[in-house]
Amino acid sequence: MYAASNPVFKIAKGQSTSQAMGKPSMKKHTLTLLHHISLLAALASVAINALAGTVVIYAAADLQVVGPLIADFEQAHPEIKVVYHDLQSTDLNDRFLDEIGNSSKADIVWSSAMDLQMKLVNDGHAKPYRSAETSALPSWAKWRDEAFGTTFEPVCFAYNRQLLAPGAIPQTHAELVRVLQEQPERFRNRLVTYDPQRSGLGYLLHTQDLEANPVVFWNLIQVMAQAGLSTEPTTTQMLDRISNGKSVLGYNVLCSYTSSRASTDTRIGSVMPRDYTLVMSRIAFISRYAPHPDEARIWLDFMLSKRGQAIFNQIGLHSVRTDVEDVASAETLRKQLGNAFRPIVLNTGLLTYIDQSKRELFLSHWDTVLKAGRDIPVKDSPATSQPVRRKPL
Repeated sequence: MYAASNPVFKIAKGQSTSQAMGKPSMKKHTLTLLHHISLLAALASVAINALAGTVVIYAAADLQVVGPLIADFEQAHPEIKVVYHDLQSTDLNDRFLDEIGNSSKADIVWSSAMDLQMKLVNDGHAKPYRSAETSALPSWAKWRDEAFGTTFEPVCFAYNRQLLAPGAIPQTHAELVRVLQEQPERFRNRLVTYDPQRSGLGYLLHTQDLEANPVVFWNLIQVMAQAGLSTEPTTTQMLDRISNGKSVLGYNVLCSYTSSRASTDTRIGSVMPRDYTLVMSRIAFISRYAPHPDEARIWLDFMLSKRGQAIFNQIGLHSVRTDVEDVASAETLRKQLGNAFRPIVLNTGLLTYIDQSKRELFLSHWDTVLKAGRDIPVKDSPATSQPVRRKPL
């Protein structure tokens, strides 16, 4: 392109180079030619560098689910290549911390483990950023212009449609306890939930359940342990078990992944509990040590833009922006759930169970309940307790 517009390289057919350039001396011609070749090389280098932009994303979000978002971003920004690392939430957190400083590789840290994300941000590992797109977010979906909620995903009961009839699916947490008590053999060794030891998201959801209603939560875990409870580190692995019949019901499963799987697997079904449905948001932040900060800002703006949020709606992760209308938007979900709508708020309250002593206490009690299994007597009465209501956003 440069050569075509530079008169030095416009040579008419049948005309020599010296004629075209006014017959300068060979030495002068050579120096001029070398000068322009050098200039062309420099411009080519700039062009190559401009096209070699990269944004490195550490994410706890399945690539098969968010693939459409990445594809659309690269179409909108062909000058930037997305390097996506699909990691389990706890591994993501540990890897980011191990690489802090000169060895940092991540530009964007994006995870469903909201508490771990808030801990990283609160400890000073995020780069503040303001833009028209971050300003368009609801106040609850951002914190100190450093942490940004990007999705709105309810947590549900997932089940195998071929093994459980619709009328047999519990509709509340207390009803799940009752069904397990009344029909233990039906669910014997065929229940699954997150392993809070191996999954940051699993730990978050279980501790949020504990906050919602501690009596019902521990009673439920106890009854599931008696029936025979399996634990997995990811939603995908839980859905695999439900799909192949190893488990008939999954507890605290992400509806976004369940809906995505159900679109191609008719064996998968889900129910959002009517007493309360937790709703989590994947938190993103720009690393303070980002090797490509400009590209990171472009990616974050794209995620939070109307275009990006519309894609989240399409893939079932729900938009957090109130000005993006869709059947899968947060506002639609809020209306659908009514009083059962229980969002996990983006604030420092998420740090409560990150405290080491509280974490050890929770996991110790979890292990005790699981190991005791059938030997622990079940008390029926607490299951009828009403969940504690949180203030609406």
